[in-house]
Amino acid sequence: MEVIFLLIAISLLLAGTFLFLFFKAMKDGQFDDNYTPSIRILFENSPKKSNKNQPTKPKSYE
Repeated sequence: MEVIFLLIAISLLLAGTFLFLFFKAMKDGQFDDNYTPSIRILFENSPKKSNKNQPTKPKSYE
């Protein structure tokens, strides 16, 4: 039973360490994207989406 308590304590300590390191990396700007804005002009614009709410004309019956 003591082993379970020891493993839980170690896992909580390890999880807390990873959480601290993650927030530290977020604060330091580790995950900021500096590359994409500079090459955005090289990509084509996405095609316009059609408006599905626009009513369509019924086909005339002759």
